[in-house]
Amino acid sequence: MGHVYLYYGTGGGKTIASLGLALRSLGHGHRVTIIQFLKHWKKTGEYRAAKILGPLYEIRQFGKPGWIKSGADRDEVNVRGFKAGLRSPDEEDKAAARRALRYAGKVLKSDHPPDLLILDEVCLAAHMGIADTEDVLSLLDKLPEGTDVVLTGRYAPGKIIDRADFVNEVREVKAPGTFVSREGIQY
Repeated sequence: MGHVYLYYGTGGGKTIASLGLALRSLGHGHRVTIIQFLKHWKKTGEYRAAKILGPLYEIRQFGKPGWIKSGADRDEVNVRGFKAGLRSPDEEDKAAARRALRYAGKVLKSDHPPDLLILDEVCLAAHMGIADTEDVLSLLDKLPEGTDVVLTGRYAPGKIIDRADFVNEVREVKAPGTFVSREGIQY
């Protein structure tokens, strides 16, 4: 059975760290599948890379527009201690998370499962009650031999932390007060 790697915490760079592992894996000719929970934006570098990297690299998004809000439309949402400018999660978000987990299960049961499966933002989805933690754990218990999994997300439920083989907590030490995301760096 493969290993489970967890990148969680309030600092930036969790998805970036997982993408670094993806690049390293691809460099060895390994297959990579990325499943993004909560995300839908097709203009990210990791999404656009699928056209360049071809059959060894697959990315699927299971989010809908409007999850993260900015400017005047931003509401301060507090779900299980997570405060951010988000809209409140709804049944459609939960259904998307269930679809994402089903797709991950299908990929793992395929004749050619990926060498690396990244479940991006699954921990935040589980923390917020959008994805069921027990369903995530059940998926991890069914990993085929040779498939490693990376989990990311701001907050990780304790059961997921306990289940992971490698746990990295990412925290912000320093960042500019005013900051604009840059293409090719943050997305």
